[in-house]
Amino acid sequence: MTNDSSPLAAGGLQAAPDPAPVAPPPEPLLADGVERPLDPRALPLERSVCWIVTGVVSGVTALGLVPVLLLAPLPDWLALLLGGAWVLVTGLLAWWSLRWPPLWHRHASWSLDATGLQIRHGVWWRHVIRVPRSRVQHTDVTQGPLERRHGLGTLVVHTAGTEHAQVPLGGLDHATALRLRDHLLPREGGDAV
Repeated sequence: MTNDSSPLAAGGLQAAPDPAPVAPPPEPLLADGVERPLDPRALPLERSVCWIVTGVVSGVTALGLVPVLLLAPLPDWLALLLGGAWVLVTGLLAWWSLRWPPLWHRHASWSLDATGLQIRHGVWWRHVIRVPRSRVQHTDVTQGPLERRHGLGTLVVHTAGTEHAQVPLGGLDHATALRLRDHLLPREGGDAV
């Protein structure tokens, strides 16, 4: 006969079993050969870049144009022509900042399978870059300040050979870029050196 004076035993209560640890959901496979678009956050990032380019080009040309218009003795028609050209260029750049990013995003994608990485991009001239896994030397993930603000990163794959020795893939979620980097790293014992 045992003498158990614990409150659980005295009250007839039994301790609940420890809950089984909940396994995190499995990460989706990356190397399944499915063509994936860039992260949707890449669209506002590209728009920001376009607006920065528009502002810089417009500002620099205005700074160069104002002294010419104020200090040089130009005929009125030439001054109006130069001012109109500046307005036209600024307007075209603003239109480009609105229209280009969705076109660029629609035509950019990537896929990964057991043999390597494939990148598709280009609105007018389409490019398909295939990076065989056997040619991958090393990989980097970079993040500029705007990419960091949007939670994005750029995967840079360094390959053997001279053409396309550095293949960048921007517009990726930062965590996805890190997973791609780790997946493309050479396997143990795969180095021929």
